[in-house]
Amino acid sequence: MIRVSILGTGNVAAHLFRAFLKNEDVEIVQVVGRNTEALRAFSKQTDTLSDFTNIAEADIFIIAVKDDAIVKVSEYVKHVKGMVVHTSGGVSMDALSGCRRHGVFYPLQTFSKNSAVDMRSVPICLEAHDSADTDLLNALAAMISESVHQVDSACRKALHLTAVIVNNFTNHLYYIGQQICVENELPAEILQPLIRETAAKIEQLSPYDAQTGPARRGDHETISMHLEQLKASKFKAVYEVMSASIEKLYP
Repeated sequence: MIRVSILGTGNVAAHLFRAFLKNEDVEIVQVVGRNTEALRAFSKQTDTLSDFTNIAEADIFIIAVKDDAIVKVSEYVKHVKGMVVHTSGGVSMDALSGCRRHGVFYPLQTFSKNSAVDMRSVPICLEAHDSADTDLLNALAAMISESVHQVDSACRKALHLTAVIVNNFTNHLYYIGQQICVENELPAEILQPLIRETAAKIEQLSPYDAQTGPARRGDHETISMHLEQLKASKFKAVYEVMSASIEKLYP
């Protein structure tokens, strides 16, 4: 049995909480957070606490808060005997250096409040200082995921960058596409089959081989037309990026 406490009440905390609840070899000792309303979602299944100065002992304390709050929250668990980890992709393990035993438990996935995620398929990236703590994190991660990896802070920083590019940046492009549809009185849902097929192909083809459209065909006339459309729209920032790079994709 691994005893776990979660510090935080946001999306990552909620998804980890639900995953741990499903495993009989994990005991959730506490969920700790300042937001008393958010704590209610956890209170039916475990003890909750809004007072960070009265945290109970556990084997692993998972800090699942915003990146800029990690160091501050870690101050409340500097005294504990258990291991303290954070869930950030872009923050070094050394941010927790004030804690005697510390590491990283980073689930590589996008988490939204009302969107279910199959945690068994979510890659979990781990980092610790010694073999005993590495084994402990490995054991916990394997209880909820079939994809567990050892990734140090430098590599995880690069991984987080790529995650932002393929997820957040791509999602912003979805938003732009939606807005262009709305402005032209088209249903945004018309794009969904295309989005699904594009994402599905990546499981079978490399991104290079999956590329289609005017850039792949070398159709400079259509590329120029699209760039002019973007230049004349409110999405000029996208025009700047595309005009600087699109013709270099397939020289």
